Amino acid sequence: MTVRATALDTVRNVYTPEGVALRLPAAGPVPRSIAWLIDTAIRWGILLVTSLVVSLIGKAGYGIYLLVYFMVFWGYPILCEVLFDGQTPGKRALELRVVADDGAPVGWLASITRNLLRTVDFLPVGYGVGLVAGFADPWGRRLGDMVAKTMVIHAPRDRQSLRPPVEGAQAPLKPLQQQEQAAVIAFSERATQLTPERRAELADIAAPVVGVGGALGVLRLQAVANWLLGRQ
Repeated sequence: MTVRATALDTVRNVYTPEGVALRLPAAGPVPRSIAWLIDTAIRWGILLVTSLVVSLIGKAGYGIYLLVYFMVFWGYPILCEVLFDGQTPGKRALELRVVADDGAPVGWLASITRNLLRTVDFLPVGYGVGLVAGFADPWGRRLGDMVAKTMVIHAPRDRQSLRPPVEGAQAPLKPLQQQEQAAVIAFSERATQLTPERRAELADIAAPVVGVGGALGVLRLQAVANWLLGRQ
């Protein structure tokens, strides 16, 4: 699997051995910070309610409060990320998601690693180290993400289906290089967002792949994308 970064945006392009392109739009420090503030507010809210409840128990409630404190500040992000598809409530509100840097779901070890290393990213104060690392890294990763091989991406809830709007599959007229396969799949995914004229223009460029350009070439390109993705 290979990875490329573009200079024009913060999208991490991951190419699988089958030539399928996974586009991972990296999230910057602003939405991540807002998500963190939301999660922090939730944590303190849980602790406030817990303190009110355990205060009724007396001294015995102190141990319960410490246990809840530990779970809220260390277990909360790990459990949410692993059990809820990489999203804490704050990340869900900002439409963000934690994933492995190859696009796979984040696992237990990776989530534990990235969250334990928050203690380093927080130094010297206010996530100073994490912010410097995020601005230096092309995909905005803090040190915890780099070590855990994870990243935070934008994950809109209203994402359109990636299935090309054409049924059936057709093999290309000639073998395609990995970059060419990725370009055909990307065209198919975005075809509905382009004007008919722009689709036809791009199809003319790709005519050697399908043998025809224009409107018919658009349909053929989408059928080739189905073939590349193993869809019939």
